[in-house]
Amino acid sequence: MTAPRLALPGPLDSTELIYIAFGLVAFVLFLIGARVVSGIVVKALHGRHIRTDYVVIGRRVVTFVLIGLGVLAALSFAFQTANVAILGIVFATIIASFGVQDLLKDYVSGYYVLVERHIRVGDPITLEAALVSGTVSEIKLRVTLLKTDAGDLVVVPNSELFNKAVTVHVRADKRAAEVKSEQSPETTPAPPE
Repeated sequence: MTAPRLALPGPLDSTELIYIAFGLVAFVLFLIGARVVSGIVVKALHGRHIRTDYVVIGRRVVTFVLIGLGVLAALSFAFQTANVAILGIVFATIIASFGVQDLLKDYVSGYYVLVERHIRVGDPITLEAALVSGTVSEIKLRVTLLKTDAGDLVVVPNSELFNKAVTVHVRADKRAAEVKSEQSPETTPAPPE
């Protein structure tokens, strides 16, 4: 039994050429749209007094997304199927989910750091994994800011605080008293009868 021969595609008929032309027109329209929309985004971000580096990132993201959609639309027209666009969107979603994974991990960890309150502003701490120590100056949802003894600012992702060993240099009896005072309601003495 012999393997079948690969057939070379024959000449394109007029409908296939029309679909390819539609694909090229769609791509050109997306290129023009990317330029226009990125200009609108730049003006809107400048109007809100956003830092220049964020404006550049915003412009690039909008341009990249619209050109990517244009390529998918052009290929969908050229091959006369929506499967190309769907495959491209699924592929982009998978790539984006891998890119956002660490960011989501930091936000979820930050939520637990804020709720559990093992680490508080003003606590001197040491991160054993990174060999960094300092005083907590601010706890945000994604990162915690430490000020070192040298006066440097260290930005620590909250996933590091949540998943790695952290030494909090606060006496256990002092922290227990703080927790107890937070949990018990303030009682006011009863008025004399």
